[in-house]
Amino acid sequence: MWIRNSLFLLISTIVFAKAVSAQELQAKVTVLANRIYNTTDRSMFQTLQTALTNFLNNRRWTGDSYAPSEKIICTFLINLDEQVDQNTFKASLTVQAARPVYNASYVSPIINFRDKDFTFRYIQFQNVDFNENRIQGTDPLVANLTAVLAYYVYIILGMDYDSFGIKSGVPFFIKAQNIVTNAPETNDLFGWRAFDGLRNRYWLADNLTNNRYNLMHDVLYTYFRKGLDKMYENENDAREQILQAFNYLNNMNTENPNSMIVQFFIQNRKSEFVQVFKNATPQQKQQAIDLLQRIDVSNAAAYKQELK
Repeated sequence: MWIRNSLFLLISTIVFAKAVSAQELQAKVTVLANRIYNTTDRSMFQTLQTALTNFLNNRRWTGDSYAPSEKIICTFLINLDEQVDQNTFKASLTVQAARPVYNASYVSPIINFRDKDFTFRYIQFQNVDFNENRIQGTDPLVANLTAVLAYYVYIILGMDYDSFGIKSGVPFFIKAQNIVTNAPETNDLFGWRAFDGLRNRYWLADNLTNNRYNLMHDVLYTYFRKGLDKMYENENDAREQILQAFNYLNNMNTENPNSMIVQFFIQNRKSEFVQVFKNATPQQKQQAIDLLQRIDVSNAAAYKQELK
């Protein structure tokens, strides 16, 4: 893998370096069941939480090697909203992961997304596994539990790899797209199809693999590797690179209005953008305001106020 900590010592060899063998994720899973009242044995929720934590952290997701300190820190919050049948639940899933910034204690989010269409069946102590060659399994509702989690693991990996090497995350985005194509199917499952909504798993995978959105790979690499990672060396040059990333986003937004991927990237990032440009030159501040008001309309007034 790209050695995340060794990046800071030997960036020229980051794409090729190998570390000792270890799994890729340091994932924390939390299952909240406060709204579920008709289950007598509530220990099953703790069992589910432990099983999913082990599933995410003990499985090898790539062919690369990770040192323990290089693992991607991420969280999966499953909020159970309703028990619709015996052992079957409707839930929302919030996925968060972050990337360390070179020579800083700061970590920048690579994903912070809430998926509201997470329905699955779980029987206490059932085997929790994922087979890429048989994604639908024998019971779609059971299979959907790990299919959704595996999908977001590949999105996390793709975003992380893209931020260190341009288009390096594409193989993982393709794996996420493969899950969409072969996803479990029943009338109770949503989020895998284009007509399920405008902001779902289908559209995210589409935007990350469709050539129409190729600039997104440039955005990720330019913003993180050429921008945030260079702030310690030369703040002015780093901000120019981040402005270039904003230009890419603006071009994508102009050519593909209301595309999911632009909103997916900028959501919950306002404070980070403001922090980057609050000590910028007047010209850079104005450029940032002009671009951010176009690509992040909901925060347009805040950018003008906070970067004046």
